[in-house]
Amino acid sequence: MNKEVIIIGAGVGGLATAIMLARKGFRVSVHEKNPWPGGRCGRVVHEGHRFDLGATIFLMPETYRAVFCEMGLNMEEVFDFKPVKSLYHIHFDDGSMLDFTTDPAEMEQQLEALEPGSYPKMTKLVKQGYRFLELSSDQLLGRNFYRLFDFINLKNMVLLGRLKIHRTHHGLVKDYFRHPHLRMAFTFQNIYVGQTPFNAPALFSMLPAAELIEGSLFPSGGMSSIPEKLEEIAKSLGVEFHYESPVSRIVTEINRVQGIQLEDGTTLESDLVVANADLPSVYGKMLPESRISRRIKRMKYSCSAIVLHWGLDRIYSQLSLHNVFLSDNYRECLNAIFKDGTLTDNPCFYIQAPGRMDPAFAPPGEDSISILIPVPNLTEQTDEEWESLVSRARTGVINRLEKLGMTNLEDHIKFEICSTPQIWEDRYNISRGATFGSLSHNIFQMGYFRPHNKHPHYRNLYFAGGSTHPGNGIPLVLLSAQLTTERILRDTNKPIQPKKTK
Repeated sequence: MNKEVIIIGAGVGGLATAIMLARKGFRVSVHEKNPWPGGRCGRVVHEGHRFDLGATIFLMPETYRAVFCEMGLNMEEVFDFKPVKSLYHIHFDDGSMLDFTTDPAEMEQQLEALEPGSYPKMTKLVKQGYRFLELSSDQLLGRNFYRLFDFINLKNMVLLGRLKIHRTHHGLVKDYFRHPHLRMAFTFQNIYVGQTPFNAPALFSMLPAAELIEGSLFPSGGMSSIPEKLEEIAKSLGVEFHYESPVSRIVTEINRVQGIQLEDGTTLESDLVVANADLPSVYGKMLPESRISRRIKRMKYSCSAIVLHWGLDRIYSQLSLHNVFLSDNYRECLNAIFKDGTLTDNPCFYIQAPGRMDPAFAPPGEDSISILIPVPNLTEQTDEEWESLVSRARTGVINRLEKLGMTNLEDHIKFEICSTPQIWEDRYNISRGATFGSLSHNIFQMGYFRPHNKHPHYRNLYFAGGSTHPGNGIPLVLLSAQLTTERILRDTNKPIQPKKTK
């Protein structure tokens, strides 16, 4: 009889793992706390307005293609995509704007006007950053580390030197550009992984490089269409989904797990368990306390975010699909978040206006926009302090947008849906509300040193998602699902003829 697998969580990692295992003949069931698939990649609909809850940018399409191929799928046949030429409009305090675009001629014109001689330097920086991505994908991100010396060996030590992990991302970019706006434009992407470019290793120059070389896409229906389509494919393979089915604990016995216990007391047995829930939360709440759980609790966590979803009764032409607002006090802004646990009055933030690509996101003549403001994770702030931070963040955003010409903005906000770090923790069990993959991505929390995708003691318990190897963001979460599946197949040593998707 084929082995039975229970997956905790219907996030992107859980859905992809379910598809891969089902194709290999496993009997898979998924238990999800919320009423919908996708986790933070879900959607909300209110008064005819649609919003993607979390992820809004489709990055690293080559990684998507590769993992979809592992799922037996052709990405372009599954989704209807539109290319995104203008990746972002980056707005600065002085009113200037940089169109961060995949069009080389437009980039050259903008960069040379800002800093003569900067375009050839940019091409060199981007080429180097993309080489970092290729090297790390082959040797670090795209493989399992079964033993310490799979990671720590002479070959990898040489590789880490080539990836310039001894330097910060901002320090590297300073070698290429003098103008502060260019330094900001090529480093703010560290926020994707919940860290500051002033501490992040230069390896992360691969992020803007991947954007400019691989480009970006917009899936019809937004990013939430990805988990919705994955759920549909999983169901076609026989995967069973149980929504509003929160798991209270993983049932353990000596050196293996027996299954799960739901909050209503129901116990379900299985041969294997894959936890797609936030890994620190699983160790802290679903498993007995251990040396490992205490170590994970002491690890460095990423920042969080306040997300404001606004339904507007008009459309402001000042906004493009993706908009980044950076402050001249860039270092102070990020230090406030990562060092001081607070927020400046002029914060950096991001806005998505999906109606620029898909008018169905809002009623005719109206708009749906989502604003993401990076903030500290939940540490020692009181509820009153968080209320103050939300108010300051909102005021800072409105003041900045009014300067952009979005006049009388508050009069045109029909409603607001606000997600805070506390909501991220309560609704999605994200430890400390650290929504960018929970655990930070410093070099001592990557590769073998990141929590493993297999429990070191319970031999049939596995993990998939942003807090295990290789890291957070949908492309890496998809890779996580692939690596976890590879480990399960290796452990079960069961070559099964894969099923075909319908």
